Amino acid sequence: MYTMKQACEMTGMNYEALKFYCNEGLVPNVKRDRANRRIFDEFDIAWINSLTCLKKCGMGLKEMKEFLTLCLQGQSSVPERKIILENKRKDLLLAMDELQSSIDYIDQKQAFYDDVIAGRTKYYSNLFPGED
Repeated sequence: MYTMKQACEMTGMNYEALKFYCNEGLVPNVKRDRANRRIFDEFDIAWINSLTCLKKCGMGLKEMKEFLTLCLQGQSSVPERKIILENKRKDLLLAMDELQSSIDYIDQKQAFYDDVIAGRTKYYSNLFPGED
């Protein structure tokens, strides 16, 4: 069993966030020690890591609660959970494409600026056509 502090260290989640998730019911079956402090087992740690991933995937609190509800239903909800994750995957791929487009733009501008600095290309601006 692990204390809140240990659980935070193991999952990379800060204390306030873990406490919030617990208070919101996102970490089910949390046990308490004799002093009524939360304690976590390996299953809790694995689930907390899953919550962190779901948050990074763009899930909000309401979506995470809905996903948890499905998880608690067991195997019967696997098809529905699979659809939710597939939709998140599509969203992430779209975001990745948008990020790649931004990186490509920056790379192109950096190459242009390098060429201008090196004297290989004459400077021009889209803001001020005809500027020398």
